[in-house]
Amino acid sequence: MRRTTHQNVASRGPDLWPIRKALTLSDVDITHPFLTLPRQPVEDHIVVHLAPQERDHLRNSEHVIVNAQDDDTGDTYMMKLKWRGSYYNLIGKWGTIVRGKGLVVGREIKIRWRNECLHFSVSPQQDVVVPQRQIVAAPQEQQQWPIKKVLTFSDVDTNHPFLPLPRRSVEDHILMHLTHQEREHLRNEEPLNVNAIDYDTGDLYLMKLKLRANYYNLIGNWGKIVRRKGLGVGKEIKIRWANKCLHFSVPPEQHVGVPLMLDQWPIKKALTLSDVDINHPFLTLPGKAVEDHILIHWLPQVREQLINDRQVNINAQDFDTGDHYAMKLRWRGSYYNLIGKWGTIVRGKRLSVGTEIRVCWDNGCLLFSVPQ
Repeated sequence: MRRTTHQNVASRGPDLWPIRKALTLSDVDITHPFLTLPRQPVEDHIVVHLAPQERDHLRNSEHVIVNAQDDDTGDTYMMKLKWRGSYYNLIGKWGTIVRGKGLVVGREIKIRWRNECLHFSVSPQQDVVVPQRQIVAAPQEQQQWPIKKVLTFSDVDTNHPFLPLPRRSVEDHILMHLTHQEREHLRNEEPLNVNAIDYDTGDLYLMKLKLRANYYNLIGNWGKIVRRKGLGVGKEIKIRWANKCLHFSVPPEQHVGVPLMLDQWPIKKALTLSDVDINHPFLTLPGKAVEDHILIHWLPQVREQLINDRQVNINAQDFDTGDHYAMKLRWRGSYYNLIGKWGTIVRGKRLSVGTEIRVCWDNGCLLFSVPQ
């Protein structure tokens, strides 16, 4: 009866399940059971309901205990939510849930918070018969190169050569072709030797793939590849796995004219709970956006200092008020933190979750604005 009521309510609006995710290979790996959830949805729809002490507990890189309920069966579990920087892990009884529900790659899990409890549901698996002509008509390019990435500043830095690739894409399109022993090797965060072929030139390289939290690093001869192909920020690399080998290609560069007004504020972000937390004040900015629109304007020696020291002093100005601040930009790998006077800015401008902040670099200064 309870589940019937739930199904009737589900038809009323789209916000009943604000967090949805298609399960990846790592999500259903019962040898290392945990469910990875994106940071912003968790903070917007789960963390916001926790007590201040529990939120502080999470910020200190510790877990909090949560009650979880399977809305499909009514089963309840005692689980843990752990902050991992740019994402959260749900751990505890996740392996039991994977086995009990027979979860596999591609199944969608839906999550919400209600009555001091985390609720989840997994949509029934549907077998869809696809006409043969639809398979033939599918764009060949999508079949050939399932992993695509626009290179960032850190990707083409030959002083620290590595290419980070998103975890889910690698697990869905590369790891699925590996043996169980090879996948277990990667799960233990040990590098795995792979052969890599430059599809454009036919050159063969011996490289290594290494797991790093929410992404995989391709290392070994990456610096040589960057130099040989003259790779720069903004170029697109395409990757696939075929015949027990990693293939990559960098298409010829295309120049596209962009109206100047579109670039006035190239970095825009809706503030999250962690962005407006004045107890631990910092603004998180995505790595690619910072590298493409801020670091690209810096002198080589300043960029080198950022890599070596992990942070650099910068001048910042509130475009709305004209106020100036001495701040720091800190490199965190896949993202950057703006620290220093951020707590003062949050209080002074009364920033809250969901407010949009716009950022750009102009005349040696970081400008930011919060539209009214």
